[in-house]
Amino acid sequence: MSARQGSNGPVLVAGADRSGTSLMFAMLASHPDLAMVRRTNLWRWFHGGYGDLADPVNLDRCLHDLLRYPRVERQIDDPAALIAEFRRGEPTYGRLFDLLLQQQADRAGRRRWGDKSLHTELYVPTVLAELPHARVVQMVRDPRDRYASVVRRYEDRGKGVASAMGRWLRSTAAMARNQRLFPAHVLTVRYEDLARAPETTLRRVCAFVEADYSPELLAMGGAPDHGAGGNSSFERFEPGIVSTRSVGRFREVLDPRDLAFIQAVAGRRMREFGYVVEPVTWSPTASRAGYLLTEWPVQGVRLAGWLANDRLGGRRRAVPTDRLSPASA
Repeated sequence: MSARQGSNGPVLVAGADRSGTSLMFAMLASHPDLAMVRRTNLWRWFHGGYGDLADPVNLDRCLHDLLRYPRVERQIDDPAALIAEFRRGEPTYGRLFDLLLQQQADRAGRRRWGDKSLHTELYVPTVLAELPHARVVQMVRDPRDRYASVVRRYEDRGKGVASAMGRWLRSTAAMARNQRLFPAHVLTVRYEDLARAPETTLRRVCAFVEADYSPELLAMGGAPDHGAGGNSSFERFEPGIVSTRSVGRFREVLDPRDLAFIQAVAGRRMREFGYVVEPVTWSPTASRAGYLLTEWPVQGVRLAGWLANDRLGGRRRAVPTDRLSPASA
């Protein structure tokens, strides 16, 4: 097992939460040539966190945590074989991840592995430096509908339009950078295009990842946990059906103040992705004057603080200990 080239390279699905990554995952997981996993968070939490893996002590620490992380542990069929193969080549994180997930693909009888982990777009330069034949599918969604999905999911306005917009702005900035620097390795897909024209969009994705298009992708029958959308933006994976109910839902869901704030801070980038800014309809309970006097400055400060914290390294890069299974005795 080793890092593969060309049409054998891994496929990574990236994007912010509630941007259609689960839908793309369900479709690609149904391809007869792809073994998809999700939320391994290998690049976010494990890459570089243990020092030089040529040092056996560092390698042991890394493997110890990988084997205690439930979403990775279940992918490792034969730890001894994995370690033996790893020690025969370059001791890099990318190669370790490649060998690990190829074990899962081999077990599933598929040639290639893929992974859907949120915000992998932030680490694309590192991914491609270590796995130069990888392909990355970046999912982006109208930030208004994305926040409407947050509101519907959590029923708590306190989840915060400012932090939601911080994540969207950070994600789309990384996507724009990746598309500019690695156009042959990165494809940006709008959730709305996938929902409205699934076959056309999937044919484009398949051509990009160098895989034959198969109608099985639309059936979504091969996705793990088939039939349950989990924490995704849609309720269920329905064979052959891609719902467009959530496209434009922000018009029914969002408070005018949140809509105005989103369009004010993200309008320029929305246009870059083909999203049209719309007039805001104010009401006696949500007036424009009240928004400008209270909501705008408060949310503006919160967004500025979120972005500043992010720039200063606010994102966690080490695997949270509460995500690990208890160490065996």
